Amino acid sequence: MTIKNALLVDDSKVARFALSKLLEGREMEVNMAGSAEEALDFLNNHDRPDVIFMDHLMPGMNGVEATRAIKSNPATATIPIIMCTSKKSSAFIQEARNFGVYNVLTKPPQNDGLNLVLNQLVLDVRDGNLQETFDLTETAGNGQATESDVPDVLDVPDDASLELSPKAESDSPADHQTSPPDRPQVVPLTSDLIEQIARSAVKTHINNRLHELLSSLFDEQYDHLKRALDDANKKQGDALEQRLAAMTESLDSQIAGLKHDVLADINLNLAREWAELKKELARMGGGFSSDHMAEMKDHITSVQTIDTEFWQTLQSEAIQQAHEISRETAEDIAQRTIDLYVSQQRVVASRFYTLGLAVSLSVFAVGIAWLSGLFG
Repeated sequence: MTIKNALLVDDSKVARFALSKLLEGREMEVNMAGSAEEALDFLNNHDRPDVIFMDHLMPGMNGVEATRAIKSNPATATIPIIMCTSKKSSAFIQEARNFGVYNVLTKPPQNDGLNLVLNQLVLDVRDGNLQETFDLTETAGNGQATESDVPDVLDVPDDASLELSPKAESDSPADHQTSPPDRPQVVPLTSDLIEQIARSAVKTHINNRLHELLSSLFDEQYDHLKRALDDANKKQGDALEQRLAAMTESLDSQIAGLKHDVLADINLNLAREWAELKKELARMGGGFSSDHMAEMKDHITSVQTIDTEFWQTLQSEAIQQAHEISRETAEDIAQRTIDLYVSQQRVVASRFYTLGLAVSLSVFAVGIAWLSGLFG
């Protein structure tokens, strides 16, 4: 199994930024929350992450309280939680495990330590060695889980009450053992105990105040660094654009010059090859041998012979076609002459016939007239 996504809970922007870069270097998807309350809201409204990195000291709900809330919810109880803190003692690590924390990652986190924790987490998930539930009643009964997370836990029972005692020597263990069962156990409030409580309270207050001041300082430094990085990136981008523009212009000019050089080389090569070709042609033209001349003469003679035979054949065919054409033309002219003569003869005959008919009619008319005069 691989750890693919993580939820990072820390009120410091710088701490979130530093740890997120380490996680993203392992190709993990990182979601971030600035408080424990924001982390609980994220878990209720989004898919559960593979691991949660929880800051120890945060304003409002601290990391221990947030861990208890996550482990008490069945929907999120199986998510492994890694506590991020500056405390490195084995006692604190064991105490954190009793609260349901899987492991502790010291701050500021280092890449080697983070790899060790995550690799061990992968092995435990694969082998099923993770603590799946967190029993609040059990941890409350053994006195290791408290509502307030103080760095130095006092070894005082939860149901005990404090009683002011001017001298610690006057109290003996037998007095506590002989107290009635229904009476709460009384712990004498000695000067040492008061000093321990005061020192613990002052230390807790100093740590909280120091954490607030460091977080504020880190946030200011982070904002300042972010602005500086943005300005540097902008300047670098502008310089890069200018450099690219200059390189583009230089490249265009070099390409143009290269084109001219290539064209000049091509023209020079063509001229050189043309000159060599002309020399080769001249050498070949002036270097015919007698054999070549004889072959060329034979070739020309054969061509002439072929041309002569062709022309003779063509002439004979032309003469024959001319005879046929002249014969056909003569026959046509003779036929036309005969037809014209026949038609002319017919015209002449018709004219003679008409003239004879007219003379006959005239003679007949004269005869009729004479006979009429005779008998009249």
